[in-house]
Amino acid sequence: MGAPAAGPPLLIVAHGSRDPRHAATVHALAGRVAAARPGLRVETSFLDFNAPSVPQAVRRLASDGVRDVVALPLLLTRAFHAKSDIPAVLREATAQLPALRVRTAQVLGPSPLLTAALERRLREAGLTAADRAATGVVLACAGSTDPEARAVVDGIARRWQRSGWRAVRPAFASASLPRTDEAVRQLRAEGVRSVAVAPYVIAPGFLPDRIARGAREAGADVLAPVLGAAPELAELLLRRYDDARLPVGHLIVA
Repeated sequence: MGAPAAGPPLLIVAHGSRDPRHAATVHALAGRVAAARPGLRVETSFLDFNAPSVPQAVRRLASDGVRDVVALPLLLTRAFHAKSDIPAVLREATAQLPALRVRTAQVLGPSPLLTAALERRLREAGLTAADRAATGVVLACAGSTDPEARAVVDGIARRWQRSGWRAVRPAFASASLPRTDEAVRQLRAEGVRSVAVAPYVIAPGFLPDRIARGAREAGADVLAPVLGAAPELAELLLRRYDDARLPVGHLIVA
């Protein structure tokens, strides 16, 4: 990652969770982004459960004299939160702030950098290059009822399998099937000797815990950590930020 001149503040918009590990992970990722781009103001906000809320963060930026902001949804797929919740909350937050322009960056996925982060976490969990051809991977996602999001996850699994894994199968902690334990058992039934579960989620919380529980109950050989504040994610956030600053960036009209 380079270090061009700092631009407008980056406002990370995360989902939020009652689990304190979630906010801690979001803040750690924001810190890594800020360290990678000296001079860039990086703020965090949450849709629910945690402070500051998106409106609180927007008002604070406006009160500091900021006139241009890039809001970045901390989401892996373009589902309901990206299509409805975040645009609505940003419109509402800026309705009384006509001098503040908020451009919204694209969601994080899909991206080769996310696959690289998944690979990093699997290595940290103990897998080596020698294990690749004999290992089936369960790409375990939070889940969504949005067919576009499901299609994206299916596509990621197909592309990732072509990199040399024995198999890569998607699984979901909610909204869609199969569940993590079902995907692990299906791979076993197909004769896959070693099964690893790779959580395709950013921060710990209720659904990631459900993924981990399913992996353990089904006897997966390897359970990788969540993506967390991986350097690949920090680089991806900055790429999405830079893209949003281009003329084709998405402008939220107050």
